[in-house]
Amino acid sequence: MRIRSLPLIAAALAVALPAIAVADAADDAIKARQGYYQMVSHNAGALFGMAQGKVAYDAEAAMTHAANLEMLATMNTASMWPAGTDNASKPGQTRALPVIWETYPAILEKNKAFADASAALVANAGNGFDALRANIGPLGASCKGCHETYRAKDF
Repeated sequence: MRIRSLPLIAAALAVALPAIAVADAADDAIKARQGYYQMVSHNAGALFGMAQGKVAYDAEAAMTHAANLEMLATMNTASMWPAGTDNASKPGQTRALPVIWETYPAILEKNKAFADASAALVANAGNGFDALRANIGPLGASCKGCHETYRAKDF
């Protein structure tokens, strides 16, 4: 009896495993981009805190955080954005709105603003508190520009 059910089990696995792999790939992509944005938040948050006077200005730390942001801004994140990984397809897992995929490549302009703001910070963040404050606005605007258009407030 066991030998007869083996082909049935094998057939069921052959059908199920590709679906599981696709689900895992989508879930992995969501986790990867959430980790990516945690890195962005960590580095940007430190700079925002300094610029707002909530954290003491530290030129070396400011340069490090700015350089990290610039590196993150130039990273190719395309594999983190497969279709079907929006909040309608994966409720409770992501705040990414379907409009990202519906209006692509419009989001690339938002990423360019982030990259430009990060590059300006690399050039200026270590040149004193006033230089940091003068160059932090475009970074905040680039974050806000994406959040307002492409990110749901809640899961």
